[in-house]
Amino acid sequence: MVYIVYDNTFEGFLSAIFEFYERKLKDAFIRKEDVQLSSLFGDNIQITTCEEKAKRVASKLEKTLGSEGFRTLWKAWLTEESHVEDCIFGSIRYGLEQQRNVLSDYGNLYVIELSQKLKMIDREKHRMEAFVRFQQTKDELYYSVVEPDFNVLPLIIPHFKNRYADQRWLIFDLKRHYGIYYDKKNVEFITFEELDSKRLQTPDKALFAENEQLYQTLWRDYFKSANITSRKNTKLHLQHVPRRYWKYLTEKRD
Repeated sequence: MVYIVYDNTFEGFLSAIFEFYERKLKDAFIRKEDVQLSSLFGDNIQITTCEEKAKRVASKLEKTLGSEGFRTLWKAWLTEESHVEDCIFGSIRYGLEQQRNVLSDYGNLYVIELSQKLKMIDREKHRMEAFVRFQQTKDELYYSVVEPDFNVLPLIIPHFKNRYADQRWLIFDLKRHYGIYYDKKNVEFITFEELDSKRLQTPDKALFAENEQLYQTLWRDYFKSANITSRKNTKLHLQHVPRRYWKYLTEKRD
């Protein structure tokens, strides 16, 4: 059993693929460095992320699978699912053997699993775009904290950049300790210390804009008044707005 171990970056994953073919390995599993390996007797190959190698692999995959196909691989990787590398790498090997885009060949088990991962992360992306609620601070920054199941922040940038183009905003992922910040021109990734992340989750009320609490109260009142009690369908509501997302929603807070 051979394991190629890489750092927790997509470039590292691509570097691991390069090493697989460079070393002419017949079979191997690719794993992140923080994942416990199942075999005590396997050969572990710890690789170093190499930007040049990653670019060469990316270029080859874009030629074989197309730019959208390559993006599909990246999106599946963002699920961070256990051993997600297996279905991605399996699909890649199948595509390189066939020398064509195989990502619609659902007779292949790797491709089927890859498509399932894609549906999962697209669903989470859609929910984050729908459920993010901003709060305004005194310095006119609109911020929101989230804890998505998957690493979707890179995927929701276009939506919020287009929709809130005239505002400064910050969306911070408490689970992964990084965020996306927009300054009315560009979006950049930012990180905070763990202590600062906790402060973002429960900020001092003195940081809010003067009318922020009033706006939140008005929004909750509107939500209650628009609700028709006689037509309440809790089961359907939970299908569209699962309970784990309620902590993001102003209208669900007491």
